[in-house]
Amino acid sequence: MLIPAPATASPQRPSLSAARVPLTRAVEVLDESGARRTLHIPAERPLTLYLDKRELVTLMTLGAAPELLTLGYLRNQRLVERVEDIESVVVDWEVGAAAVTTRSGTADAAARTRQRIVTTGCGQGTMFGMLMEELEARRLAPPAVARIRQSTLMQLSEIMRTQDSIHRRAGSVHGCALFRGLEMLMFVEDVGRHNAIDTIAGWMWLHGDSALGAGDDKLFYTTGRLTSEMVTKAAQLGVPIVISRNGVTQMGYELAQRLGMALFGRANLHRFICYCGFERFDSEPQAEPAPVRVSFGG
Repeated sequence: MLIPAPATASPQRPSLSAARVPLTRAVEVLDESGARRTLHIPAERPLTLYLDKRELVTLMTLGAAPELLTLGYLRNQRLVERVEDIESVVVDWEVGAAAVTTRSGTADAAARTRQRIVTTGCGQGTMFGMLMEELEARRLAPPAVARIRQSTLMQLSEIMRTQDSIHRRAGSVHGCALFRGLEMLMFVEDVGRHNAIDTIAGWMWLHGDSALGAGDDKLFYTTGRLTSEMVTKAAQLGVPIVISRNGVTQMGYELAQRLGMALFGRANLHRFICYCGFERFDSEPQAEPAPVRVSFGG
């Protein structure tokens, strides 16, 4: 059964199914003391995407928001130009498939798919070069518009630390969140960080946040490392400030510098590293406590 797009969306937004599956599975384990007990593990499963009946790819996913994941994948892979071009996304977990139907067909889908497959894993491939040209032409919001205070960064880390999550119950997943200031707009977990950010991309696309400037006032947080692909996808969303509980790779760092993005890594409670984009950061260092002087009377 299809459900309508959000009330705030135009009538041209796609209809989405509301497929739901258990996100964890209970298993019996044997621990180091020889005791048997029950634990929960993430329920990873395959989801094969079809675009107008053409098979595209099989994603291994938790299945928390498969319709949004599908939209985000299509957006980030440049397989569909506008969300309004999509009529529906129907996910059927019995067969592990997401069927995407467009309004007028995708005549160039075969060529786009071939190009994506040929250049996968090649950092200097044709699609990579075209994407970099597009991102640099678009540009992220200037530091005067998009910046973050140290106190805000600390509060975001605390929000993520206390967020109810599958990771807290079962581990083995990555989480991504989209913030406007301290307001969490979207939070999702998946077995891979790329699925999680694609899901957020799908959410933004559906809610009309793919327009120029829509990401200017937003922050992206991930528990995963910031590789070149993660930095690229964040830039595709137009988000100029990215925070990770993990580290940053060399290419991720170089791309962020090139795009004028602020990258924060190893963010955990009161500790963090600002790798680049210092001009977007309002530092509020905590004063070191004064040493206690003890005198002994004679």
